Amino acid sequence: MTTRRWLALASCSIALLASSPALAAYPQKPVTLVVPYAAGGPTDTFARALVDVWGKQLGTTMIVENRAGAGTMIGTEAVAKAPADGYTVLLSTVAHSVNPSLHEQLSYDPINDFASVGLAARAPLVVVVNNDVPVTTLPEFLEYLKKNSGKVNYASAGLGSAPHLGGALLNHIGGFEATHIPYRGSAPAMADVIGGHAEFMVDSAPTGLAQVQAGTVRLIATTMKERLPQTPDTPAVAEALPGYESYTWNAALVPAGTSPDIIEKLRSSLEAALHDKQLQERANTMGLLLEVKPDPAALDAFIAREIDKWRDVVKQSDMQRN
Repeated sequence: MTTRRWLALASCSIALLASSPALAAYPQKPVTLVVPYAAGGPTDTFARALVDVWGKQLGTTMIVENRAGAGTMIGTEAVAKAPADGYTVLLSTVAHSVNPSLHEQLSYDPINDFASVGLAARAPLVVVVNNDVPVTTLPEFLEYLKKNSGKVNYASAGLGSAPHLGGALLNHIGGFEATHIPYRGSAPAMADVIGGHAEFMVDSAPTGLAQVQAGTVRLIATTMKERLPQTPDTPAVAEALPGYESYTWNAALVPAGTSPDIIEKLRSSLEAALHDKQLQERANTMGLLLEVKPDPAALDAFIAREIDKWRDVVKQSDMQRN
């Protein structure tokens, strides 16, 4: 091989290396974590705690960008259409798997337009009732819903929100007809439960338990398959209604086509961040259960199951929107 030919081949190799984000040094600039909600909510709060630790593990600055609106669809679409270079990440929630059933048309494909990095956290919910509702146990509560089917109201943070889904799933599995009353946020919904305008609510664990501790509502059950460590004496709904499980979650997604090498670097740094003791302590105060080992393949399967799970619930609840 002549010297000139060798230099030509070497130049081609260098050019390929520079043009491939998978082979080039990544990351070379800040990474944006898109939160499809307004600032100040639970997902935003977790995101801001997460980026501090995740960025250090990744070796760059990570910044939170709030792209709220249209039930998370604005922020989600922005990430779906972003360059597949590892610099734009979506922090998705259960809304990602519910929106395909809520809306006849989406501007993105919730599966094919994204690549999974990993599930980061699960956020359990709790079932609370107005203090004047004559029940104190889960069996009494379910019997009350059965006897008063069509006459009981439940509040939620809004159409398609995790609290709404939790109540709708209760109807779906239990065969009840509790009437949904949507509000613009969890706070006004809880205020009307306390005031007696709605009999019960499925709320996020931190805000719901805070009201329980204040004595303004009564705790009936939790919504994951197993009891929560924070409330070991409170039964899970599934103990009386097998198959019931409702919670929201936070997962990291990137645009489809992102290099597997970049995805692995994001995944491994996310895993290291989730093992950080200070982040674990903060997550505990937020009522979050952090994942031990985020895995792209496991998240793919999880989202597919979630989409299937909520499709029937949305259809039965007549909550579909155009």
